[in-house]
This record gives sequence, C-alpha cells and structure tokens, in this order.
Amino acid sequence: MKKACYTAHMSTSIEPPATRFVAYLRVSTEKQGRSGLGLEAQRAAVEAHVATVGGTVTAEFIEVESGRRKDRPQLADALADCRGRRAVLVIAKLDRLARLCCRDRSARLHGVGW
Repeated sequence: MKKACYTAHMSTSIEPPATRFVAYLRVSTEKQGRSGLGLEAQRAAVEAHVATVGGTVTAEFIEVESGRRKDRPQLADALADCRGRRAVLVIAKLDRLARLCCRDRSARLHGVGW
C-alpha cells in the first residue's frame, strides 16, 4: 500500500511545480524520538514523495510533542522557513500536524496555504 505525503503550498496562484521542500516530522513521545520509531518511516515517505516530483528537502524539523499540544515551536520554525525559502511544507501524514483541525487554520495564519 502506497503512503501519501501532504504538502502545504506557499501560494494559491498557479505556479510551476515546487522543487524546494521543508520536512516536518513529529513523534509523540521522547521514547519514540530516541529510538527513531516513526521518524524513519516518516522521513522515508517524505523523501519518496519529494523524489517523485524531482525536488529536494532543504530543511527538516523534528518535533517530540503530543498531538494534543497547541504550541509547536518546530512547526512554527518550519512554517517560517517555508516562507523564507519560498518552499513547500511536506509531512508524511496529516495526523503529524495535529488532532486539532489538522492545523489548517494555523497554516493559513502563518501564510502557508494548502
């Protein structure tokens, strides 16, 4: 079964396909973060997606936080990096963003469209 990756684009206007990507990976517990459980699978899914579109991952941000928390410093940094690099945020699974409205509103507030 093929895993999907999700990307947040910097603009809603018609543009050429993105080639610069910023990866955001999240695990819920310190134990998962230390062991790499989940991170390798997320990284592999992101890299596979980016390779299929001929892009490159210009930065990677890793968060070790529960999905219930509203504050995500690494996500905020990833969104800022996307704006600065005019890049696309790429995640392996939507649940890596949040359980709260899939962070769609937050992404839009930070100037990153879907």
